Amino acid sequence: MFAVYAARIDRDQPLSGLELGERPAPEARPGWSTVTVKAASLNHHDLWSLRGVGLAEDKLPMILGCDAAGVDEDGNEVVLHSVIGQSGHGVGPKEPRSILTERYQGTFAEQVAVPTWNILPKPKELSFAEAACLPTAWLTAYRMLFTNAGVRPGDSVLVQGAGGGVATAAIVLGKAAGLRVFATSRDEAKRKRALELGAVEALESGARLPQRVDAVIETVGAATWSHSVKSLKPGGTLVISGATSGDRPSHAELTRIFFLELKVVGSTMGTKDELEDLLSFCAATGVRPVIDEVMPMDRAREGFERLASGEQFGKVVLTNP
Repeated sequence: MFAVYAARIDRDQPLSGLELGERPAPEARPGWSTVTVKAASLNHHDLWSLRGVGLAEDKLPMILGCDAAGVDEDGNEVVLHSVIGQSGHGVGPKEPRSILTERYQGTFAEQVAVPTWNILPKPKELSFAEAACLPTAWLTAYRMLFTNAGVRPGDSVLVQGAGGGVATAAIVLGKAAGLRVFATSRDEAKRKRALELGAVEALESGARLPQRVDAVIETVGAATWSHSVKSLKPGGTLVISGATSGDRPSHAELTRIFFLELKVVGSTMGTKDELEDLLSFCAATGVRPVIDEVMPMDRAREGFERLASGEQFGKVVLTNP
């Protein structure tokens, strides 16, 4: 079958290890199901995999891709939960949690195999492309906001780095949930888009907010860390799920964190139940993922280049006929 895969690890030039071509189709195994992929979306996780983060050399070649929507063996339209191992379903009961492509072949192919437990019905209100955007970036944003930040309607939130998949999702979900959302970006066009999506104000990165906020959604890391901490109200919560600019800020702001009793919470992906709730939320409210571009699977290299450049706003989606 046709697939998009990591053939080599290159930490400095990750796209040099990306190849498109024929790979073996999934083999049947007890407790697992094969899904015919209709749409799959890119995540920074895919770029990190090409750098060898979370993907060992001995696992190569590895088909990339965490997210997908498609059709199962019984003809049902489905969405995949891409966290494998946390439940013991379809794998050994002691197997630690991993994301697709860390141990198992991913979704950038004609077919993908996952534990049957990881398959959820796709709401009829969502297209395959829309549903394929939800299991990683949108699920991450959902968990950051509603589980780990614990915000309520009327609270205020700062979303750093408008334009990325998680940040875009946080703006849209926050607006739909009745939050007062502030966003930042270095790019004027992305700030404008953030306002169109529902942010009450979009500022340049590092700019002083008109008010301190209840929570910060942080995926940028070192470049925005100090600003994130300084933007919180006393007792506020900073939730971090990524560090695209690096994980070693020059100032940890420890004094401010303990003196103002701030909370710093790490967040990774989300549970199957949270994904089910997110799917229902989108179906019921009309909220839809922000899609930057949809392209056929055989143009995957263009999609990776767009993601690597940071030019995208929202999700890049790959489709099969």
